[in-house]
Amino acid sequence: MATRADAQAILDQLAGPDARLRDDQWTAIEALVVHRRRALVVQRTGWGKSAVYFIAAKLLREEGRGATVIVSPLLALMRNQVAAADRAGVHAATINSSNVAEWSDIHERVRGGELDVLLVSPERLNNPDFRDEVLPALARDAGLVVVDEAHCVSDWGHDFRPDYRRIRTLIAELGTDVPVLATTATANDRVVADIAAQLGVGGSEAGDGTLVLRGGLDRESLRLSVVTAGNPAQRAAWLATHIDSLPGCGIVYTLTVAQAHDIAALLREHGHQVAAYTGATEAVEREQLEADLLANRVKALIATSALGMGFDKPDLGFVVHLGAPSSPIAYYQQVGRAGRSTASAEVILLPGREDQDVWRYFSSVAFPSEAMVRNVIGALEPQRPQSTPALEPLVDLGRSRLEMVLKVLDVDGAVRRVKGGWIGTGAPWEYDEPRYRTLDEARRREQQAMLDYQATDGCRMAFLRRQLDDPDLGEDERCGRCDNCTGTRFGGEVDAGAAEDARQRLMRPGVEIAARKQWPSGMAKLGVELTGRITDGPEPGRVIGRLTDLGWGARLRRLLDEPDAEVSDDVVAAAVKVLASWDWAERPTAVMALDSHAHPLLISSLARKLAELGRLTDLGTLRYAPERRQVTAVNSAYRVAALHGSWSAPDEGPIRAAGGPVLLVDDMTDTGWTLTMASRVVRAAGAPAVLPFALAGTS
Repeated sequence: MATRADAQAILDQLAGPDARLRDDQWTAIEALVVHRRRALVVQRTGWGKSAVYFIAAKLLREEGRGATVIVSPLLALMRNQVAAADRAGVHAATINSSNVAEWSDIHERVRGGELDVLLVSPERLNNPDFRDEVLPALARDAGLVVVDEAHCVSDWGHDFRPDYRRIRTLIAELGTDVPVLATTATANDRVVADIAAQLGVGGSEAGDGTLVLRGGLDRESLRLSVVTAGNPAQRAAWLATHIDSLPGCGIVYTLTVAQAHDIAALLREHGHQVAAYTGATEAVEREQLEADLLANRVKALIATSALGMGFDKPDLGFVVHLGAPSSPIAYYQQVGRAGRSTASAEVILLPGREDQDVWRYFSSVAFPSEAMVRNVIGALEPQRPQSTPALEPLVDLGRSRLEMVLKVLDVDGAVRRVKGGWIGTGAPWEYDEPRYRTLDEARRREQQAMLDYQATDGCRMAFLRRQLDDPDLGEDERCGRCDNCTGTRFGGEVDAGAAEDARQRLMRPGVEIAARKQWPSGMAKLGVELTGRITDGPEPGRVIGRLTDLGWGARLRRLLDEPDAEVSDDVVAAAVKVLASWDWAERPTAVMALDSHAHPLLISSLARKLAELGRLTDLGTLRYAPERRQVTAVNSAYRVAALHGSWSAPDEGPIRAAGGPVLLVDDMTDTGWTLTMASRVVRAAGAPAVLPFALAGTS
């Protein structure tokens, strides 16, 4: 039977001879290895959850048990954990989207008993081959199943992932003596209860063989501060001024991809070694950026939440948020990257008034209405699999939301993923409207709590711990380290010259918008014969800025929210700057405005001014056709179908007489399909090329 000394010996290999196994870690290991229990461990970042499951895996293998299966959403963590496991003599491998070529070999090693640990991304659990051929064997032979970052299984958590629901199937098929461990650092009472319901772990200790280890969430190294530094330019200037004085290397979080790139560019121009890291960053580049931060080759990564759970740099010296996350729980998770092995680390929040606009946007793309979900179910057939792209023309949902709905319906039993796509099962399905309504209300409460965190004069660490229902938090307890406890604060003042310099840099107009290159699949089902590559669309275009930009974003949002009016001089000047820096193959000879219900005067006056200043032929406005349909769709196929035939054919004479490219002007572009479809009309009237230009873009 495994002993604490056996566990300590493995920890020596994992973490070095100075590491000591704590009582609570041994309690968890003993429950899993000796008593074969199910356990839920809710402990702060840095507590040593991964040490628990690697030690348990090794001890179980020494007793002749099967491989441990670890379900983890974190590719970066997987890479780190495989290396750590190897040091302890634990043979580990991963199955995820980045090592497809190795899957068959890894499957053979699992079947041959050569692996001690298999780390699996949750997406693999919903892959038909893996689900039908590999998963049953894992469930039959597993020595231990670990659900890492278990809050992802709960739609009450801050990072819900539908693929995690598939873990229920794996656990349900386990033998009764196979222990299960669920771990997370960020779960309040509601999330803990939901994890228990979803996975069958972490319930009461009385009579069901489960164990809950829930520890205190204080982070004694973190010094929490909130700095009120004004508008986006002032906050960017504050960061540029203070970043070198922050200890060591760190992470600067932004709320959007656009902001991450804007701030990274501004800081680099000030001579700081930084790089942007977002969900759009290629996997290979992400690995390199993570390595650069780990090796202190950069002062900071300017990141979205894509750099979150699982990134482990024990000596990370600071975490700064340029904009507040919408949830104190998500905020606690992100700041937990800092100060794991340092005596002190700075955690600074620089909130902005525009944060709530970003929160509202992300709330608007949550789980769709019952009617939309039933459209998805109705579009599926019981025998003929349909791919996600093939389904898009049949339902009015964008690709990412459609995939989320399908995954949820798959777990609920209403649809099933098979080779070739998705099929309907015919099983009854109920839309849990009360749950989704309650979820929406919970999100609003969390957003208010984040505003309360900014405004509180109490202990900030105690505030976050209270939001997480920390069982160890005493009444009136204070951390003694945050700005409110010590009275020591970062000043929010910014040198006027530095703020103006940041404003000028951020307000430099001009963002490229890529041209659409391929028609959505299945257009014929909607009565539109468009297929394959787009050969008569526009060239790549430009916008003055994105609505989410730190510089032009607020100005453009205000402009588009105001009543329609003649274009202002500052917007014209920005447009001229964009055109002056546009590296087009051939300069436009004419300009045409797009018809608009919301901003006809704004767009037509801008087109007229550009014609005057650039000495371009003013072609007037491309008018809507009388039979035009209202465009409300977000799905690409539906959107293209609604836009088809939306404009009356323009007079060909002036277009051909202009003899060159036409600058096509609109107020805003989101998907790019409006400018694509309108450009086809202008090209059909004789324009050799169309250069799309809009005031604002959404991404």
